[in-house]
Amino acid sequence: MLAGYAFIRRRLIFAAWVLLAASIVAVYLTFVNYHPILQMLAIIATTFNGMKVIAVAEGYKNKPLTLTYKQWLTYAIGWVGMRAQPFETLGKPALPGGRDMVVFGISRIVFGGLLLLAAHGIVALRLAASLTYVLVTPVLLVGLSLILHFGFLSISAGMWRFSGVNTYYLFRQPAKALSLTELWSKRWNIAFSEMTSVAIFRPLRKRVGTPVALMISFIFSGFLHELALSLPVNAGYGLPTLYFAIQGALVIAERSMQSRGITLLQNKLVARVWVFFWLIVPMPLLFHEQFIKQVVWPLAGL
Repeated sequence: MLAGYAFIRRRLIFAAWVLLAASIVAVYLTFVNYHPILQMLAIIATTFNGMKVIAVAEGYKNKPLTLTYKQWLTYAIGWVGMRAQPFETLGKPALPGGRDMVVFGISRIVFGGLLLLAAHGIVALRLAASLTYVLVTPVLLVGLSLILHFGFLSISAGMWRFSGVNTYYLFRQPAKALSLTELWSKRWNIAFSEMTSVAIFRPLRKRVGTPVALMISFIFSGFLHELALSLPVNAGYGLPTLYFAIQGALVIAERSMQSRGITLLQNKLVARVWVFFWLIVPMPLLFHEQFIKQVVWPLAGL
């Protein structure tokens, strides 16, 4: 975070990629003997901040750098999104909508907390171990997602708006998505879609074409999830990448159907079934068993 601004100012994009790789290796070696949860958090924090240097450098590559060092550091420390431009107005009058975001985030933390309590209640029933695992794991995943993705990140977005920064929801009603293309590009984890778009997709699109650039972007997302979900538990290697490769192939298939005039996904019911099926059915590839047992359950105190 401290050194990243120098890379951005000099447009040292290749050097920023080297910095990212070296930082991940150094952090992994530092935390290798710690609990998988600590390993995961350290790797995620390092990866996100390293990718911020790359994404911001790419974002300002062909235009003057109007972001000050103070604005960069505030953005790098305090916001998860991959676009630094909103922080150019840091310190300006408050923007509307901040209070609603904070209230929304608090309500999601409450709902998520109730789901975690429900998971503890299911465990207390002392059902068969395999049945308990199947019943509790989805509840934990949804509960933790509500707390983090829809809770704390929404509160963060709202708080920055009080300081004149045009921050926004990073998770935008994903249940309303009518295609996987819409889900991954506009509704789920906007920070990730911003990152892959700026750092991977746009630089590659003119060289290799849109379908190949899209597939590489999804595979790269899978690789980053390997660092966060497989490396800390030393298991499940290749499964998160396979999950995102499937998603990439399906997004390309959706684009092909659209270009050929196939109207299958224009029916809202069919479209929602399509999205939920392909999102959920392969999900054990992403959240594989050892990650669930060594990270998700312990995070919930189970």
